[in-house]
Amino acid sequence: MAMNMRYVELAKQLHPRLQRFFAKYPPTQILPSSTRTNTIKDGATPNPFLPHKHPVTGKWQNPEFSLRRQAELVKLAREQGVEELLPFTSKGTEERIRSRVAHGLRVRGTGVGQSVKGHLHERMLASKMEKRRVAMLGMPRLIREWRKIGKGRWSKYPR
Repeated sequence: MAMNMRYVELAKQLHPRLQRFFAKYPPTQILPSSTRTNTIKDGATPNPFLPHKHPVTGKWQNPEFSLRRQAELVKLAREQGVEELLPFTSKGTEERIRSRVAHGLRVRGTGVGQSVKGHLHERMLASKMEKRRVAMLGMPRLIREWRKIGKGRWSKYPR
């Protein structure tokens, strides 16, 4: 019961946006256990951050809060220290950390054996420099050959 009073006192000091949210969607931690349900049939409201099926028509309905508004609410709740009272959302800190651990950075070139794509001239630079190095190593032989034959009888240029 003391925990419930703590939450009530916190609610009075919250940002007005969070106060309105918690007034419309009270956290399950402060509700009586008999009303802790997430279905419309039982009279409770579903998670406003997730899509849900309408009980009569059976059609899916969009979440009441867009992903942008969810992120804003989560940031406000985190600043106020009441993020754990929000319903589940993909924008929550725990979910974001879990996703980052599961999927990694998802930046191409950061995995094992991967490289960043880069521009064409950047990708070809290594092979181009290797050809240039081989050509420079063969340059003394080519100069000697040129001096023997001369410009007039030179038929094949090095490729």
